[in-house]
Amino acid sequence: MKNRILAAAAGLVVWVIIATAAGLIMRAAWPEYAAVADAMTFTLPMMLARLSIGALATLAAGWVAATVARQSTVAALTTGLTLLVLFIPQHIMLWTRFPVWYHLTFLLSLVPLTYLGGRLGYRLYRMKGMYAETAR
Repeated sequence: MKNRILAAAAGLVVWVIIATAAGLIMRAAWPEYAAVADAMTFTLPMMLARLSIGALATLAAGWVAATVARQSTVAALTTGLTLLVLFIPQHIMLWTRFPVWYHLTFLLSLVPLTYLGGRLGYRLYRMKGMYAETAR
């Protein structure tokens, strides 16, 4: 149980690191984005870029959580549910700033993408094990 909690926490940390770093890179590389970021008046391509960053961070969070917990999909799902609980209040506060499809895409993808990230990590782990066995 303790290992799964630590794994979920590790997944959350990874999510924050990836999302923050990607957001900073996007601001530096995309002057139009940087100009509207504080006001959150994003164009469609900007919203899609933000959703893509969120998806990548969520996949990675699930992968890390499952890996730290020794391939536990429960840890990956716990990470996804925690992200959902943390982001629902944020999206309620920002509800009028974004289209409904944006909120729903982000929120409804958190749990499935963390699960998928955990499963991908498991498959890569198994593949690595198979390659290690054939090399002996």
